[in-house]
Amino acid sequence: MDSVSPELREHGPRKTIFVVGLGMVGIAFIEKLLNLDEKNEYKIITCGEEMHLAYNRVALTEYFQHRSVEKLYLNQADWYAKQSPERFVFHVGEAVTSIDPAAHTVTTDKGQVVAYDYCVLATGSEATLPPYVDVKMRGVFVYRNIADLNNILDYSQQPGVKGGKAIVVGGGLLGLEAAKAVFDLEEIKDVAIVNRQAFPLSRQLDAQGGEIVLRRIEAMGVQVLTNASGRACVSSPEDPNTFGGLELLDGSVLEGHMVIFAIGITPRDDLARKAGIACEGSKSGGITINDYLETSAKDVYAIGECASWNHNTYGLIAPGIEMADILSFNLTQLKTEAGGFKPRQMNNPDLSTKLKLMGVDVASFGDFFREKRQLEKKTANHKPVSLPVVATPSAATSEPLSHDHTDPNKHTDVPSLTVVQPKNDASTPRRRHGAAAASDGPVETLVYRDPFAGVYKKYIFSADGKYLLGGMMVGETNDYVKLVAMVKKKATLEVPPSQFILGAAGGKSADDGADLDDDTQICSCHNVLKGQITQCVKDGITSIVDVKAKTKAGTGCGGCMPLVTNIFKAEMAKAGHALNNNLCPHFNMTRAELFHVVQIKKLKTFTEIMETAGVNKDAIGCELCKPAIGSILSSLWNEHVLNPVHHQNQDTNDRFMANIQRNGTFSVIPRVAAGEITPEKLIALGQVAKKYGLYTKITGAQRVDLFGAQKADLPDIWETLIEAGFESGHAYGKALRTVKSCVGTTWCRYGIGDSVGMAITLEERYKGIRAPHKIKGGVSGCVRECAEAQNKDFGLIATDKGWNLFLAGNGGASPRHAQLFATDVPPSKVIRLIDRFLIYYIRTADKLMRTARWIEQLDGGLERLKKIIIDDDLGICDELDKQMDELVGTFYDEWKAVVEDPERRKQFRQFVNTDERRPQIEQITERGQHRPANWAKSFPPVKLRSSDISTPKDQWQWKKLATVADLTPTDAGTTSAAVKYGDTQIAIFHVPKRGYFATQQMCPHKRAFVLDHGIIGDDPKTGAAYVSCPLHKRNWDMQTGDCLNDNEYSIITFDVRVDGDDISILLPEAQELDAVLGTNKWMVRQATAELYDRGSGGGVEIVGPHGEDVAAGAGGCGSSASASVPGCTGSKLEW
Repeated sequence: MDSVSPELREHGPRKTIFVVGLGMVGIAFIEKLLNLDEKNEYKIITCGEEMHLAYNRVALTEYFQHRSVEKLYLNQADWYAKQSPERFVFHVGEAVTSIDPAAHTVTTDKGQVVAYDYCVLATGSEATLPPYVDVKMRGVFVYRNIADLNNILDYSQQPGVKGGKAIVVGGGLLGLEAAKAVFDLEEIKDVAIVNRQAFPLSRQLDAQGGEIVLRRIEAMGVQVLTNASGRACVSSPEDPNTFGGLELLDGSVLEGHMVIFAIGITPRDDLARKAGIACEGSKSGGITINDYLETSAKDVYAIGECASWNHNTYGLIAPGIEMADILSFNLTQLKTEAGGFKPRQMNNPDLSTKLKLMGVDVASFGDFFREKRQLEKKTANHKPVSLPVVATPSAATSEPLSHDHTDPNKHTDVPSLTVVQPKNDASTPRRRHGAAAASDGPVETLVYRDPFAGVYKKYIFSADGKYLLGGMMVGETNDYVKLVAMVKKKATLEVPPSQFILGAAGGKSADDGADLDDDTQICSCHNVLKGQITQCVKDGITSIVDVKAKTKAGTGCGGCMPLVTNIFKAEMAKAGHALNNNLCPHFNMTRAELFHVVQIKKLKTFTEIMETAGVNKDAIGCELCKPAIGSILSSLWNEHVLNPVHHQNQDTNDRFMANIQRNGTFSVIPRVAAGEITPEKLIALGQVAKKYGLYTKITGAQRVDLFGAQKADLPDIWETLIEAGFESGHAYGKALRTVKSCVGTTWCRYGIGDSVGMAITLEERYKGIRAPHKIKGGVSGCVRECAEAQNKDFGLIATDKGWNLFLAGNGGASPRHAQLFATDVPPSKVIRLIDRFLIYYIRTADKLMRTARWIEQLDGGLERLKKIIIDDDLGICDELDKQMDELVGTFYDEWKAVVEDPERRKQFRQFVNTDERRPQIEQITERGQHRPANWAKSFPPVKLRSSDISTPKDQWQWKKLATVADLTPTDAGTTSAAVKYGDTQIAIFHVPKRGYFATQQMCPHKRAFVLDHGIIGDDPKTGAAYVSCPLHKRNWDMQTGDCLNDNEYSIITFDVRVDGDDISILLPEAQELDAVLGTNKWMVRQATAELYDRGSGGGVEIVGPHGEDVAAGAGGCGSSASASVPGCTGSKLEW
């Protein structure tokens, strides 16, 4: 007995997989396993009986042109040389002769005995010959491998053959391939095709489509005999052992000098049969496998043309590749760091095909014979079907069979046997596409036939026109990929069926409002019409900032800004103006360009960036560039946002690491990764909410939101939550928010993928990462899509083959469905694709741009993105991977960093000069919970000035209200704090190189006491410093009090003096200031808000601070006609 080869048996901790066969399916499995086996669990050994490396059999016809087998190699020799011998060993020109399933060994014809842990049979198939063929006759060939082609080439050059005629038996895919090959040979003058059906490609096309192909082939000068079959090979008159013609069933003889049989294939299962492994039938029926590709022998699998699944064998390459996918997946992906996955099973394979045959483009997809089968079904149950008697199981063919076509390998000159139920045919298209198809409902077809251009299209739809079920195309197949995807997705059509034939009535216009009338409302907050925006451009306005200031569009909720921006850009282009996409007036570059500068020069602070790249090196910046730069710095270096050098850059949410609400309080959202939470944590959340009187709500992203937290309580709330095992959920930042999930395989009976495990892995990986805009993810464990992954920035949906990855979707004011980016991605590979997507988005998107808009504006769109992060067209994938890995490694809990730092906790006081707290809006009770009273739908504009105070300013006195330490001033950036004086709230600001400023704390636009939270900027034209309200971005000049972007408002400012460590403000007496700015006077209350909404109805008199009537103005309560009227204030009705 042969000894086991030592170098092959001693495989150490790795398990050995022996692959029998180095064909297309065998090498596909090997490549896929090497790619997926990231843990290096396996060593692969393979033997191929041919002397060649794995080559593309589908492209055999090309061999006749270049005669170089190397050009057909699926991987060049250097690929094999690069593989580690610890992972992959291959042998060519060596065949496996036996398998011992009990001993787990295989033996080769060179005497090697190789031990295996798993054996994969990929022995393929061989060409089928009719029984009348004598294989020893010269001039008789099959069309199967390189050796066959070399024999054909050699024989065609023989005397007596050269310049002669070649006959091809078979009019299917393989037959036409062979016919094209010999047609192109200079040595062959004439070609004839013998086809037993009425037209070629009868397993892909109907009669009308087949007729188009037939005409095209005959136009080439090829003789086609239809409804014809051979019954004997006729010898040449000169030599009885040489082919001279083909005798047909009608007795006629088709003369020729050589014949090629291309009528089908037969599975090679002899090796398995000899080993006692179960096979179909008594001979050559294929190796029996189950849904997991397992044979009857333990640890032995079969894939490709040699395998019989559900009594079916497949002669197309696609099902074999599918089997390779399934097996490599199941051996590597069932348990990964990103969660488990349900083993993949074999399903009815997609038999769609698209080929160029005899110079004709031909394609069929989906259930392409659905209509025909349905028509025949009406009589099939009543009318017997006549099938020929055969002694052996039918061989698989290289093309799908329609249900009423007999196998071309079967004899026709034998008696018929009448049976009621035809044998199961592997290649018959399955009724599996579309909701209507699933219920086997009626169908309708649309047909386009142009015999002059040689074009034929037939599309099959469900009777209601909602689903595309299948189709066939001849001559024009450009839409093939798109149509196959539609059928596979089983999605409801978004366009009428007629559009598939006639095309769209008009191209889809961009979302630039071109189809909107000028009187269309664009901004509902301020009732701004499209015509007002377009008029701005006509009037010479060339920046979106000026458009906002002029029209107020986007200064409310901001939801209209994408459309406003697109309308503005379209009008600018129409007017011939160059569009300026600079970050803001302080920087003459885009966000992406600035990101690159910061990264390359390793700039770490806003001041360094302004000095290096700013228009004015001494500028303060603004509410546009500061948050954008803060995001860039966090995306690159991820230093704490509360560090003095970064604090000035943050909007209020990031500044206090919680979401500011309209009453000046905050909402707290701890991370609940994937929505999975323990009872103990739920109890902890309830206890915190109860203790601090917080309004609680479950968010749409599977988290618990705690509303109404006072700023001073935030560190204490965080501390309690951290002790309970929570951390920051980053709901306040332009960062990853959540990765939503269904329960997947954890609980659901339909689950395929571990959606909870994958979602937790993704959320833990990307938590805290800042981006141009907020990011959301979703993971669904099956195609039922309970996690709504297709409206997220990135979403995963488990299929039986892996994860489908969707990118660039979002909800919000301009919702967009995510686009399918990659299908059937293995769990171990999908995270890296998301890595690259996110980091490339972070690097290149514009400020405050969602991923959906980014993809829309990316040159080349989603297809270009595929080239960048899958194909690595730019050669940056390694750089993207490294950058994401580094960024992920910088995570820390921002809440915990504050809780553990006493100095940082001080920054959360409401007032730095007292521990007293002051509510901002009246609290009301609704459905058992407290919430702030409603804002009025529209507050009247208010212009507040120091002259409204009864005491003249020259009689005011200096009042010490804070210390320098309270503002923690730094040369690195601006700082601010609030103080309480009587019942009035005052905001104090420090601006490096400019000193201290003070203003009222209340923004009169919405009566909100929040100005100390605002970003400080400067006007690039005048240099005037201003504070931007964090709620709706009203910009207030800190010296004059004027509103720079809304001239209907103004505020009161105050002089500031610093004496040593003391900060004093020039003020009137407290009661006099309270009469104009008192918190109680301006606090929003439910009753007065309702009064405003009713237009001051009910006979209630509303007066200003000096007793004047302010109810008569257009705004209802408080007219802007008088600059001295501060709105609904005074002794008779207070705010």
